[in-house]
Amino acid sequence: MKSGKQWLQIAVLAVVVLAGGLAIGNALFNRGQIPHAGDKAPPFQVADLEGGRRSLGDWSGKPLVLSFWGTFCPPCTEEMPALQNQAAKWAEQGVGVVGMNLGENAVTVRSFIQQYGIRFPIYMDVDDIVRKAYGVNQYPTTFFIRPDGRIHKIIMGKMDEATIDSSVEAMLALP
Repeated sequence: MKSGKQWLQIAVLAVVVLAGGLAIGNALFNRGQIPHAGDKAPPFQVADLEGGRRSLGDWSGKPLVLSFWGTFCPPCTEEMPALQNQAAKWAEQGVGVVGMNLGENAVTVRSFIQQYGIRFPIYMDVDDIVRKAYGVNQYPTTFFIRPDGRIHKIIMGKMDEATIDSSVEAMLALP
């Protein structure tokens, strides 16, 4: 009976090691599926808070700051006032700011944006399709997308106003 238990333990260990190896291999070698600076931003179509359909194509020819966030994420909520201030600052130059909410319900999101006075558009990624297409695993993550649809810069983690401002300025300075 002892050798039967040993055999089972070895089999379980082998399965765990194999699964871990596959996970690590995917993380290391599937980089082509995750967009990087210079790549075309993945297209998407989602609902906004009013139930309308929105897509990346709505911003064609315009610079866009696309921030993945959630109310459950303290750095995300701390960053939102800076995004709002920068959205107001750059609006006349045609720069869009969009918050891509990470799968929360509309009631929670509406309550948050009312409480914090957020006026830029909020899109709802209810099925995590956009988050996965953009390879977002850390929150907040923000993509600065040029008017030609290419990603200028990706910032993971909370940004302050100076970081947002300098990133937008650099994006606009490109031909």
